[in-house]
Amino acid sequence: MPFAPSHSDLCEIHRREGRLDEAAVHGRRAVALDPGDAAGWYNLGIALYDRLEIEASITCERRAVRLRPDWPEPHFELAEGLLLSGRLEEGWREYEWRWRLPGVPPPLPPTIQKRHGHAGVKPWDGHPMPGGTLLLVADQGFGDSIQFARYLPMAAALCSRLAVACSPDMLPVIRSLPGGQRAFSAWEEAPPFDAWAALSSLPGLFGTVVGTIPAAVPYLRAEPARVERWKWRLDGLLPRGYRRVGLVWAGRPTHGNDRSRSMPLARLSPLLALERTVLVSLQKGPAQAESACIYGTAPLVNLGPELESFADTMAVLAQLDHVVCVDTAVAHLAGAMGRPTAVLLPHAPDWRWLLGRSGTPWYPTVTLHRQPAPGCWDEAVHGAVAAVTGNPVRASGRPARR
Repeated sequence: MPFAPSHSDLCEIHRREGRLDEAAVHGRRAVALDPGDAAGWYNLGIALYDRLEIEASITCERRAVRLRPDWPEPHFELAEGLLLSGRLEEGWREYEWRWRLPGVPPPLPPTIQKRHGHAGVKPWDGHPMPGGTLLLVADQGFGDSIQFARYLPMAAALCSRLAVACSPDMLPVIRSLPGGQRAFSAWEEAPPFDAWAALSSLPGLFGTVVGTIPAAVPYLRAEPARVERWKWRLDGLLPRGYRRVGLVWAGRPTHGNDRSRSMPLARLSPLLALERTVLVSLQKGPAQAESACIYGTAPLVNLGPELESFADTMAVLAQLDHVVCVDTAVAHLAGAMGRPTAVLLPHAPDWRWLLGRSGTPWYPTVTLHRQPAPGCWDEAVHGAVAAVTGNPVRASGRPARR
């Protein structure tokens, strides 16, 4: 089948360019020409996921898995489709294939086991470990670590001696939780341990399904002394009597799906038009420079340069009336703190936000505002404005007349 690989390659090229209709055409042509090529089914499945044709995507990835059972990529894409559609039990099992993806480092460096005389220590199976030490590894991005940190108290109930390996940025978050006091950020600080687990594997180990997601919020709280310092700062900086709304409009530029999940600040112009509202930028990174070029009825105060850690961000979040953000760590931080938060989602969202919901079982105080089509932010932004102001929204996305 000489032309099938070309169509499969074009499917992936067009998908990365955001030309999803063309990607699907080439992907379907590839599998029609060579239905025995796992790569064709895999690429078509990814394109269909981006088109939010999730059941068709799952079917494609299952076909790829049957053709090449040991190939990790379709297993992982299958996991994302299953998790997004709410089939968590099977999804968690497939999610474990992420460790076999090219370029993904092992969660626990082999040298650490050898250094502590623990060569051959197996991953934790979720059973109680009375008297043993469990090492947990915050293995993914900031948002993932915040989301899965809710499982620390559950792990601590089964094993009273926990140690958590995480990035330096995550230390104030992890240490604020029961079971997270022995967090460290350098492998040289790892204590002897009897078993280990990745933080992102805990939902599967605890058998989490949609109806059993642990969602008691807040499970994160800002440091009282830091809150007081920021209260003094904000009270002197922001106009009194105004609604305070935090903003984050862009994620980490190196994120694989940043093109879909981030937006220019100008797309949030309906928020800038609100009266008796002050917008507080929590944006970090290169995008925070946009705040100097945008003006509207609502004043915009850029706190990004002053936020030195997540501990600072948490202290500011504690004093805001609402947060509007794209899918970044701040969305998880605000949700974990129980703050009213409107999250703006791309048409094909990350699996954790599930399908067709205006809220999320992971964070009860978060509302979700989804693109109706790829790249179309207007309806989602108007929905976020309605969440902030309390005005109902019609199907058009505009506030209804009272």
